[in-house]
Amino acid sequence: MIQIKLLASILSCNFLRLENEIKEIQDSGCDMLHLDIMDGHFVPNITIGPDIVKQIHSISNLALDVHLMVENPSFWIEKFANAGAYSISVHQEADIHLNRLINTIKEKKIRALVSINPATSPIVLDYILDYVDGVLVMSVNPGFGGQKFIENSLRKIEYLAKYKYTNNLDYVIQVDGGVNLNNIKNLIDAGANEIIVGSALFKNIHEFVRKFKELTRIVV
Repeated sequence: MIQIKLLASILSCNFLRLENEIKEIQDSGCDMLHLDIMDGHFVPNITIGPDIVKQIHSISNLALDVHLMVENPSFWIEKFANAGAYSISVHQEADIHLNRLINTIKEKKIRALVSINPATSPIVLDYILDYVDGVLVMSVNPGFGGQKFIENSLRKIEYLAKYKYTNNLDYVIQVDGGVNLNNIKNLIDAGANEIIVGSALFKNIHEFVRKFKELTRIVV
């Protein structure tokens, strides 16, 4: 049986009550926290740094899935590894030495994932997929929450799922951006197995998780 995991993106949290919302996420049955790290250069927004991630790690028993949307990601790997990251995603578009960067993450004994923007073809990952623990498909242009899902992201997920099966690989396929209860079935059918949800989740965390678990039982 395929295990489908739900990751809560704290980009959509109310940061004035962040600790309370993280505890609510834990209590609801979410599998991981997804932390978007933005530097104002790679994407047009600024979020949080390793010190905040370390504090989140200290109050949460959920694994921290760190997504680096930054220029010069190699500078940040050790800092976020030390802050308590369970996995780190780096963008294919952000580093010309991607193989070395993935190996640097894996040397920290944490999951190493590669992420691609909406306009990037998954074909460019063919020669890195043997080495990664996962791929994060961005289904919106990164930088802000609450955007509409880009439909051709499904083709990317299907390509990555087929490549994984054909080459007997074992990486996870994540999807982030515009995810809601209306399109989750399509994402899972295409091959995604780690679903990242932001604004749709925080309308009613417990209710969303309940419906998600019902839906995934039917789909899987």
